[in-house]
Amino acid sequence: MIPKKTVILGASTHEWRYAYLAAYKLATYGHEIVPIGIEEGVLAGKEIVIGQPEIEEVHTVTMYLNPKNQTEYYEYILDELQPERIVFNPGSENPDFMEMAKDHDIEVVEGCTLVMLSQGLY
Repeated sequence: MIPKKTVILGASTHEWRYAYLAAYKLATYGHEIVPIGIEEGVLAGKEIVIGQPEIEEVHTVTMYLNPKNQTEYYEYILDELQPERIVFNPGSENPDFMEMAKDHDIEVVEGCTLVMLSQGLY
């Protein structure tokens, strides 16, 4: 398995959130994570970043925001992060943004990061 730098958009320190579980599972599988959220804290040993930090060589953005909360990140993801793929986890599916990502030659996956990891598909 090749480690993939992954931005977790919608990161949270709340243990019942899927973004929380995904952060720990990604780290366990050896992937470098960059958690971005709206509240400060530490997640899987990494500081949660607030805002839109400059991050280089992003392989995957795993999305844990509902479509309404994604709009402020469109340009940031497409033009600055330029990931190889975006995983739209359940509840984050966004047909408009998915089309925009495809137009930028970004792979779009409708799936669950946790399931993908457990099945060796990440």
